[in-house]
Amino acid sequence: MEITVGTFNLNNLFSRFNFRANVDAIPEEERDVTVSFEFTEEGDYWFRTFRGRLIDPMPEEQRAVLAARITTMDLDVLAVQEVEDIEALKDFNRFHLGGLYPHAVLIEGNDARFIDVGVLSKLPIGGVTSWQHEVHSADPSRPVFARDLLQVEILNQARSQRLLTLFNNHLTSQYVSFGEDADSAAAAKTERRRRQAETVARVVEARLRPDSPYVILGDMNDTPDSEALAPLAQGPLGVVDGLADPDETRPAKADVPPPGSSAWTHRFKESGEPARYELFDQIWLSPSLAGKQTGAFIERRTLHSGDGSDHDPAWVALSL
Repeated sequence: MEITVGTFNLNNLFSRFNFRANVDAIPEEERDVTVSFEFTEEGDYWFRTFRGRLIDPMPEEQRAVLAARITTMDLDVLAVQEVEDIEALKDFNRFHLGGLYPHAVLIEGNDARFIDVGVLSKLPIGGVTSWQHEVHSADPSRPVFARDLLQVEILNQARSQRLLTLFNNHLTSQYVSFGEDADSAAAAKTERRRRQAETVARVVEARLRPDSPYVILGDMNDTPDSEALAPLAQGPLGVVDGLADPDETRPAKADVPPPGSSAWTHRFKESGEPARYELFDQIWLSPSLAGKQTGAFIERRTLHSGDGSDHDPAWVALSL
């Protein structure tokens, strides 16, 4: 059988209510209607906020663009990042993807902004393990993963065989907040990604046999040849870059200079500087799966800023 497995950063798929309305849209004769919110139970109430602001929902137009890209790809298994919670993921699948994926999994992780990693699948899901509590020996006082490392078994339709195991990632961002020292903050983030990559490799090596079929994928927030990802990309696992030479669904939007290759999913442009095209969204195949790869693809954006997301989704085809 041939299956397709991909990854897509959904760029803040939040489902928060913002409680706003346009009064002018209500007929004048009906404007005496009032709405009140009563907090009748004693105790504290908790609102989801980030840096002092309520979290807003994703605009409907953005959801529609993301859904169109996902339904066009029509993958068997899709690892996703930056989703608020399991209900947001299920609602998105139900109302925007038309129930394309009968199986979904997401476990709340460590992120202060409430962005989690999850999996949508047409194939049945078996065991699920969250590694969000894993620590690194260099700093055992806090979890090493800023979000999670989500391990998910993908089964055949009869549930009689494990086809492969996914390890979905969203490593620490390169973003440096205003007021931070740029050099020291960037160095700290790079070091944390290195520790995360090292931990991913350690977990996989401890949990699976060398000949096991598995895929390590997700938003790595660094390039495959970076120093930070070396413990994974060049480590003892022997994993193979599934997106080394991908096909694009359409040509990249014209730019000066143009991308150096088709292997990119993220574009970043600083003022006065040429754009950087980098493969942040990666798919690493175990040695036993690498020889079964029949294709690699990137669903290419039509806007420099991205279509619904600042990342482009990528996937591989495998003949199992």
